[in-house]
Amino acid sequence: MTDPERLLEALLDLPQLVQAQLSPQGRLLAWTWLGLEPTPQVWARTPEGAPQQVSNGPTKNFLVGFLPDGDGVLYAADPGDERAALYTARLGATPRLLSEPHPPYYRRGAALHPAHPWLFFGANYDFDRKARIEPTWIWRQDLESSEHRALARPARPRASGPELSPDGRHLLYHRADLDPAGRQAWVVDVEGAHDRELVNVGADRKVFATWTAAGEVAFLAEEKSHRRLGVRPLEGSARTLINDPTLNLEGLARLEATPLLAAVVVENARHHTLIVDPLSGRARPVKPPFGNLRLLGRMGPGWVGVFSSAIHPADIVILDPDDPDPAGFQSLTGLPEHLPLDPSELVPPEDFFWKSRDGLTIHGFLYRTKKRPKGTLVLIHGGPTARASEEVRPEVQYYLARGFNVFLPNYRGSTGYGLAFQEKIKETGWGGLEQEDITTGIEALIEAGIAEPYRVGVTGTSYGGYSSWWQITHAPPALVAAAAPICGMTDLVVDYKTTRPDLRPYSEEMLGGSPEEVPERYRERSPIHYVDRIRGQLLIVQGALDPNVTPENVRAVEARLKSHGIPYELLVFEDEGHGIIKKENRRRLYRRLADFFEAAFAAF
Repeated sequence: MTDPERLLEALLDLPQLVQAQLSPQGRLLAWTWLGLEPTPQVWARTPEGAPQQVSNGPTKNFLVGFLPDGDGVLYAADPGDERAALYTARLGATPRLLSEPHPPYYRRGAALHPAHPWLFFGANYDFDRKARIEPTWIWRQDLESSEHRALARPARPRASGPELSPDGRHLLYHRADLDPAGRQAWVVDVEGAHDRELVNVGADRKVFATWTAAGEVAFLAEEKSHRRLGVRPLEGSARTLINDPTLNLEGLARLEATPLLAAVVVENARHHTLIVDPLSGRARPVKPPFGNLRLLGRMGPGWVGVFSSAIHPADIVILDPDDPDPAGFQSLTGLPEHLPLDPSELVPPEDFFWKSRDGLTIHGFLYRTKKRPKGTLVLIHGGPTARASEEVRPEVQYYLARGFNVFLPNYRGSTGYGLAFQEKIKETGWGGLEQEDITTGIEALIEAGIAEPYRVGVTGTSYGGYSSWWQITHAPPALVAAAAPICGMTDLVVDYKTTRPDLRPYSEEMLGGSPEEVPERYRERSPIHYVDRIRGQLLIVQGALDPNVTPENVRAVEARLKSHGIPYELLVFEDEGHGIIKKENRRRLYRRLADFFEAAFAAF
């Protein structure tokens, strides 16, 4: 399939696995697929049955959890502004609306009680006063009487949604009241009588906790250089299971339908699973010879996990943990029946390493086009507490087919390289040395003869959009000839004041305080104050419904660009929020970006 446009259509039809969960009883497997329908939809299957689509409609539908009996799912229907309605759906039945069609708040998590008509969730809303609030409170809603009871009232934003204990008596959630950089695990009973802190390893350190099958709390706790894994009963002391500075633990979950835990180990942005016995602390790795593998639990007689690689689209498979060879994996979703192209047509990446300004080694993924290169596109991931992984990305494969090399840098602050590397972004804050990591990566590509001066463009979504703004305002055209920021921050003060309340502490953590506390830091790290330096081409992309990086960022920078006489192009998607997700919109975006960069490189 050499024609880029035919390839694009096939790539857009490729089912992309967005979420995957197994019910606690192992009776139902559910996932969210992007690609088969115009918007993301939820699918499910039983051990004996065939995959079925359980959600429908024009909204972006995402899996939230399961019904207490394990025979149905909860899912959120997002119109684009992240104020999602909640639905229940059983296999073969019409979905049922469980909440307001368009709530005036942001919901965090959702769980149904097995014995009472109670729905638990987090929301930045006071139902007693019928008013939006800054923090996320933990609520219990009686689905018969519509009564709402506040079970826990965190003081600051960034609290998580609740997770119901296996016995239905307690809710586990996280608070960040002590410090924007910290996170503690709390437990409250379902009556709201006792709300207490359970795991705290420091005001400015994070804890990530979940229930074990036995009703204890398993947690990952940040130390100075790594994360340790521990377990604590509701009454009694915590015990450490794994405390190995050489082991990069970045995720923790129950292995459903087993008494075991799954810890995610990440090495150079590739991950595998560590099976952990919470009683003995014994652990064993389940690591395929290539690709990424995350175990979910047991379903029927077999083990279930999510496998992906650069040339194997992410899929839910049944496997033998003692022999994790992808050649023996069997799909549980029916993905092979839906593949619109031969995986052999996909181009895998190379590992690319370079030294940043301060000597720190940085890693990224480099994809080389099979054609004579027209230029190099740098796709910068968002977060920044995230990473570019080795996975199938439709936009990457399309740009390769259009004749571009594609580079995905994992700058300091990225996950996948250990806690110390992740925390390094805080040493200089947003707009600091992590941007030098990206710039020096481009320089290394040019020095290696992979990229050419005046033939490099940058793009990315969210923090990737912010980084695109930073590069086009700070790097010379010989390094960055064009930028297409997507839903990216332009003025960090505007962004702080207009974003969702739960995201403001993240800005405080990364920049060392609020705009009132460190005004100069917010000003000097805002790309809007440097637009007069732009000498390359600029295309601004925005979702009109975005509550995260709001359109106010675009309105502010447009005025500044016009005052300096800087030309630019603008592409707004009226029906999108934070990121461009709908199939038709992605088709339009990818084509527009390829055309934009091709024309920009030709102009020099």
